[in-house]
Amino acid sequence: MSKSDVTSEAVDVSAAARSDATSGIGDDTKPFAITLDVGSSLANETGSWRTERPIYVDLLPPCNKACPAGENVQQWLYHAEEGDYESAWREIMVNNPMPAVMGRVCYHPCQTMCNRGKVDETVGINAVERFLGDKALQEGWTVEPVNADTGKNVLIVGAGPSGLSAAYHLRRLGHNVTIYEAGPMAGGMMRFGIPSYRLPRGILEGEIQRIVDMGVKIELNRKVDNVEDVTGDFDAVFLAVGAHIGKRAYVPAGESAKIMDAVSMLSEVETGDKPLLGRRVVVYGGGNTAVDAARTAKRLGAEEAVILYRRTRDRMPAHDSEVKEAEEEGIMMRWLSTVKHVDGGSITIEKMELDEKGFPQPTGEFEELGADSLIMALGQEADLSLIENAKDVQIKDGVVQVNRQMMTGLKGVFAGGDMVPSERTVTVAIGHGKKAARYIDAYLRGGEYEPPVKHDDAAFERLTTWYYADAPRRMRARLEGPRRASTFDEVVKGLDEDSALFEARRCMSCGNCFGCDNCFGVCPDNAITKIKPGEYEFKYDYCKGCGICAEECPCGSISMVPEQV
Repeated sequence: MSKSDVTSEAVDVSAAARSDATSGIGDDTKPFAITLDVGSSLANETGSWRTERPIYVDLLPPCNKACPAGENVQQWLYHAEEGDYESAWREIMVNNPMPAVMGRVCYHPCQTMCNRGKVDETVGINAVERFLGDKALQEGWTVEPVNADTGKNVLIVGAGPSGLSAAYHLRRLGHNVTIYEAGPMAGGMMRFGIPSYRLPRGILEGEIQRIVDMGVKIELNRKVDNVEDVTGDFDAVFLAVGAHIGKRAYVPAGESAKIMDAVSMLSEVETGDKPLLGRRVVVYGGGNTAVDAARTAKRLGAEEAVILYRRTRDRMPAHDSEVKEAEEEGIMMRWLSTVKHVDGGSITIEKMELDEKGFPQPTGEFEELGADSLIMALGQEADLSLIENAKDVQIKDGVVQVNRQMMTGLKGVFAGGDMVPSERTVTVAIGHGKKAARYIDAYLRGGEYEPPVKHDDAAFERLTTWYYADAPRRMRARLEGPRRASTFDEVVKGLDEDSALFEARRCMSCGNCFGCDNCFGVCPDNAITKIKPGEYEFKYDYCKGCGICAEECPCGSISMVPEQV
């Protein structure tokens, strides 16, 4: 039978069916399919059979959710994997003005939450961010204000990460910004608390200069003694004083004992007044500052540097990578130990043990430890003297109380960073500065800022992970050899372009379409229209709700929802 014969026969059968359908209306014995005219909507549109329909969704990736600075990590990784590094960098700069700094000192909680870690290894987000930040400095990329000048003047007290971030975002919003910094250099704890082997000063200064070039004024050696003295000169004030004061603890000591706090020691190194610590140095504490102090002591010539901590390593607040690097450099650790007495040349330590609640308790067992100096690293506090006498400003447990708009009890005076209850990291401070800028901007415009509602989470269970090829993570090289612990050269190196590109392409785009065409290709009813690369539309008249598209979506950006009757 020829093709024309088949067509002719089909037409005849269709005509007969139409005739039967017309003559047999109401006859329940006839199959449903032949009671309809060919070409009718009910004959061709299968959507009326559905109980569920697919929809495209935009979900919140775990990396975005975990970033204290609020970066759209997934979006800038998308630009980076396309090789469009400037667009990737500019996407970071929407939220974080210091990516080259963050790519070095952030403890990357985004990576801890990365779904890829359940497949092979987490994406090296922090390493790619550093690559982009460094490239921006090399290429001289700049940022301009988004809004026209508003004529409003904002004072920021403190040129640390929170103050600089707020200044950057406020300037982008069109406001005039002046920073009063009590110290001789800008940077706050990024400069005076983080050694240069972790954060080279040229990188820090380059990113600060970019903010200055936008029109932000920084006045150094300008301390504010009372915030009420300056409120009348500005439309709003943001307090961003860092935690520069080391916490003190009473330790019995002889007259010849050499004791200093870690914050002062690190600050002196930065200003060039290198302290004389001796051959054997003991650091008492378990945080990142304690680790930095011990590693710095080694670089200043100490033959032995020992960290004493009252608890065990698993309870140490210092980041694990910092502890590992310290051990690689020969820093010794003494767990379950506390200082009882200090004298010239030796320290008496007492052995501790943890009770059933995990708190250290004394054992009465003592030991002598040789030491020329003791560095106390028991935490830091912010200098709140500028608001101690201000009316309506509440201070509780050493931090300033603020409302949901980050405003203190003094109208027009906001606070953030180390001055308010929060985790004290550079990235958290950067995020505080951005939030404060939004609240201050709304206040200056006569309103309040309301954060947008967040999308639902992009859970790992939504992903179809077998679509992603195995791709072991590219690791950053480290400085090795005798120079590592004897100089302040940067220890952790950056990725080259090939490795950064490879690492960006490991992102699985959790919960958001990246234009793979999979749904378009697997739909058995051709019920998906491709509008342009990465943009699709369901033709519900033809979709029967089989759910194959949702099952086969690699990134989980399609959901099946109940059909609306």
